[in-house]
Amino acid sequence: MASNFKINSSRLLILMASCFFSSNVLADCVLLVHGLARSDASLFILDRNLKNAGYETFRISYPSRKADIDELANLAFRETGALCPESSMHIVTHSLGGILVRVWLVRGMPENLGRVVMLGPPNHGSEMVDMLRDFPLFEWIYGDAGLQLGTTEEDLPSQLPPVNFELGVVAGRLSINPILTLATTTANDGVVTVASTRIDGMQDHVTVMASHSLMMNNPIVIAQTISFLRTGIFFEELSPIEALYYLNSD
Repeated sequence: MASNFKINSSRLLILMASCFFSSNVLADCVLLVHGLARSDASLFILDRNLKNAGYETFRISYPSRKADIDELANLAFRETGALCPESSMHIVTHSLGGILVRVWLVRGMPENLGRVVMLGPPNHGSEMVDMLRDFPLFEWIYGDAGLQLGTTEEDLPSQLPPVNFELGVVAGRLSINPILTLATTTANDGVVTVASTRIDGMQDHVTVMASHSLMMNNPIVIAQTISFLRTGIFFEELSPIEALYYLNSD
């Protein structure tokens, strides 16, 4: 069992090089955008790790259950133009936050936009929404935005164009949701299938053993996020021990 956690020597060199070459870079800023029925507090651990990696961070708050996706995009990004006036502005999102970013960037691309990382984004919708949205309690819990996240051609994710910015996607494949687990044999994180997270135009994609609701706190997810922000690519493979080493090497 212990051999599963041994750090491969060649990958260790890559980890060390990545940390070395990024240790003195200009402190870019990162916008953190939470998911549906969550708050910016859900991104606290990710925020702390990004700060430790040298980034200036801003957690974006928006009332995810109180409006449709178009209005939520307006609310989430209405004041972002003044946040990173002298540096690149990267974005890291969880779940619905990725769809909000896509809606926002369709309207216009900030000149200082850097890289974008999406964690568990329903880029082609969620089968869970298809199964549950006719239940009255679903709308009460997830609001108008939740109702828009199905997989049909009429749902909003299917109406958005491919991305035209530097995007890395992290997908989870640990499902603790019996509803989606019983409904599909496709790899999923309990809310979104791995296939649904993919989108034309993305730069890189990686799948990790993480569940949808908690993936932003997973050390491997956090390490992969920082890797993409720094280099534009994910590690092909990363063990928990390697992730912790990477996060504590700055």
